[in-house]
Amino acid sequence: MAPVLHHAVLKGPSMSSQKPTCAQLFHQLHREGILLLANVWDAGSARVIESVGAKALATTSAGVAWAHGYADGDKLPMRLLHETVSSIARVTRVPLSVDIEGGYCEDAKQVGESVASLIDAGAVGINLEDAHGDVENLCRKIEAARNAGERLGVPLFVNARTDVYLKRLVPEDRRVDETIRRAVRYQDAGANGIFAAGVSNPDEISALVAGIDLPLNVLAWQGLPSASALERLGVRRLSAGSAISESAFGHAAQLARAFLETGDPRTVLGGALDYAALQALVTR
Repeated sequence: MAPVLHHAVLKGPSMSSQKPTCAQLFHQLHREGILLLANVWDAGSARVIESVGAKALATTSAGVAWAHGYADGDKLPMRLLHETVSSIARVTRVPLSVDIEGGYCEDAKQVGESVASLIDAGAVGINLEDAHGDVENLCRKIEAARNAGERLGVPLFVNARTDVYLKRLVPEDRRVDETIRRAVRYQDAGANGIFAAGVSNPDEISALVAGIDLPLNVLAWQGLPSASALERLGVRRLSAGSAISESAFGHAAQLARAFLETGDPRTVLGGALDYAALQALVTR
């Protein structure tokens, strides 16, 4: 079944132009139930995903990088991320969080300046990750991001991602304790949420919820319980990550391959959002 699109013409100021109120709404969305984030990678994908009922938007660093012809992993030039955030904020009305990987540099002061520019562009939340990086340096980056939001009068939601599970940073029997240890440090530095990407075991998720005082974010992953089960476990945020962008690129490749092999117009005409509907979504 085709998605139900809300084709109303965009009018009035965007949600991002009312950043303090928008940021407060984003915080509130983490307090009740579970916030589902179908991650976006450009203005078009953001507008489509907003139109089918998203309460908030979040970028996928991988999808944004691929859309610009860069590899994921702190490779994207900041100017391109800024342009992407600006274009998304221009056409959407719901809160926007931006995945900035490790901040695209190791200098905390520069990360703070980058975060300030993204807030100006329309972001009310960010993801910052530790990956293989130093825990204490991520704490400094979190503090710099928090200070940037305070200077601009925006209660920025800082989601600290720890890759203990995703990058297998410690043996399996230490993953829960290490994730909680890092979460405590990131909370002390000013984080508002903890993203334990890669965890899927219900018992471990329950232990993380019990051991972490901030809203827990998990990633759509093989073996992960359903959203309703995650909500019962106490998870407050579930992210699609790069999965939707991967599927979109994969579907484009399938359509193009079939068309190039056969030349049959029917290979590219099925299941599409029609031209008029897409035009309506981005008309101001």
